[in-house]
Amino acid sequence: MKLKQIFSRTSLLLLATPFIMTSCDKDDDVAPTPTITETVVASANFSLLKTAVVRAGLADYLNNTANLTVFAPTNDAFLAAGLTEAVINSTSVATLQAILQYHVLTSKIPSGSVPAGPNAEVTTAGGVKAFVTKNAAGVFINGTNVVTADIDASNGVIHAISAVLIPPAGNIVATAQANPNFTYLVAAVLRADASGTSISGALSAAGPLTVFAPTNQAFIDAGFPTIASINAADPNTLKNILLYHVVGARVFSSDLVNNSTPATAGGGTLLITLTGGAKVKGNGNPSASTITGVNVVTTNGVIHVIDRVLLP
Repeated sequence: MKLKQIFSRTSLLLLATPFIMTSCDKDDDVAPTPTITETVVASANFSLLKTAVVRAGLADYLNNTANLTVFAPTNDAFLAAGLTEAVINSTSVATLQAILQYHVLTSKIPSGSVPAGPNAEVTTAGGVKAFVTKNAAGVFINGTNVVTADIDASNGVIHAISAVLIPPAGNIVATAQANPNFTYLVAAVLRADASGTSISGALSAAGPLTVFAPTNQAFIDAGFPTIASINAADPNTLKNILLYHVVGARVFSSDLVNNSTPATAGGGTLLITLTGGAKVKGNGNPSASTITGVNVVTTNGVIHVIDRVLLP
């Protein structure tokens, strides 16, 4: 009788084993990797990006399209650009789509596969060019650094970045003309054309070029109190000054090197210093100009905003 009882219990145990193993397998199941959209929605640090994605109607695209790379601005990046939730929701859908598509590449590129560059050209989902770099300091796109790389998603990869990227709206001249802080600069460029050298033509050419662009206040501080005073200035003097603000290469803020002396289009060199903040000094300036705004991308280069006119 005892043997029969043992056999019976053993048989029951063997019959139960598949159920036990199956139950264990189910408990050990790993949750599937979320999509790009799901990752953005789940992250508190991307809540403004989520607002922008939903407003732009791109949630399905980022959820269902395979092998994407997204350079994702953090909340701090959106706020630094003045893009609060209210501003995002009042921005046109077409504008938001263009901005967000400029952050997306249509192939999966983990940080280890980013080209060294510097400033290797890539095409974004909107068909507009952007520029990536990988060096000892990290990974950059349009001079903006990646703060968290390789956030895995089932349909691609996310790299969190520290600034919102704005697609170029035109060449250097057109971009300056659209900015109310550069009206004196534009007037100086047009006046310098009377020298016989088309400065506006040079700044509209294919490039790439980098322009250290003085603000209106910088021109006022340099002795040009009005647009009329610029229009009355010697065109050759303005030509020489303006060409001294131009470097014949695409130089993002991430490319600036402390104590470097880049050559200018007008001859001579500038002095770049980074200690205590990025600055640029002309040979004729008693002190350096602070670079107050960086990486304004144009179709033929990049603009950095400065608070003093550079003197050769």
